[in-house]
Amino acid sequence: MNFINDLLTYEFLQKALFTSVMVGIICGVIGCFIVLRGMALMGDAISHAVLPGVALSYMFGINFFYGAVVTGMLTALGIGYINQNSRIKSDSSIGIVFSSAFALGIILIAKAHTSTDLNSILFGNVLAVRSSDMWTTLIIGAIVLLVVILFYKELLISTFDPTMSAAYGLPNRLIHYVIMILLTMVTVASLQTVGIILVVAMLITPASTAYLLTNRLSVMIVLSAIFGAVSAVIGLYISFLYNLSSGAVIVLVTTAFFALAFIFGPKQGILWRAIRVRRNKSTVQS
Repeated sequence: MNFINDLLTYEFLQKALFTSVMVGIICGVIGCFIVLRGMALMGDAISHAVLPGVALSYMFGINFFYGAVVTGMLTALGIGYINQNSRIKSDSSIGIVFSSAFALGIILIAKAHTSTDLNSILFGNVLAVRSSDMWTTLIIGAIVLLVVILFYKELLISTFDPTMSAAYGLPNRLIHYVIMILLTMVTVASLQTVGIILVVAMLITPASTAYLLTNRLSVMIVLSAIFGAVSAVIGLYISFLYNLSSGAVIVLVTTAFFALAFIFGPKQGILWRAIRVRRNKSTVQS
């Protein structure tokens, strides 16, 4: 009851809850395509590589959104260029680019002499969300959801069958970079809530949980968004109640949902699979 009363009383808590839910939804939605395309490492790379853009934005006194998007896209292009023009494999090129970008970002943050604590960038501070951050998250969320709804068929075909997608004349490479742009935008929107380091968990875990429960992309997207939003609400409540890091608690809640689906899922859960195997053995023996 104290949490509800404080939520109705304090504006900063209302902003934190709204922003957390929006981040949970958009991370869940775009995370489905990241998981299905096997791009978890790319998500990790983009989330770390936006740090130099954030630092440069503070240095030049502009909104960190612009710097983060630019460096995120440059990272995606750099990884693709190295992969296509050398013998280096994709995972190695991702590791080279994102680790160097992350290291550069740490140095730039130290040189920027901003009032922003590095820990809040790395791990988030949802209770310090400003009105501008909340509106930025809302706008990004609307753009992401609109793109997914309008181009759902193209995303569906190119995700599951790139060869057929190319045969239909769909620009697979363009679709890939559109997803990279959306991923970068979602990462930027998540900076205040879960931070750079934990955002990859919000992208991967709810989507992976939904993947264990359904074989349909549309259902997976809805479930993933629900898991992300509910995890944000429960995580914010627990962190408020016990004075814990909100971003870390939100991620742990998403992990708890994944563990439940992994164990008790009706189709892919290890418990029900073990029961079915035992029943089959009993049938064969009888």
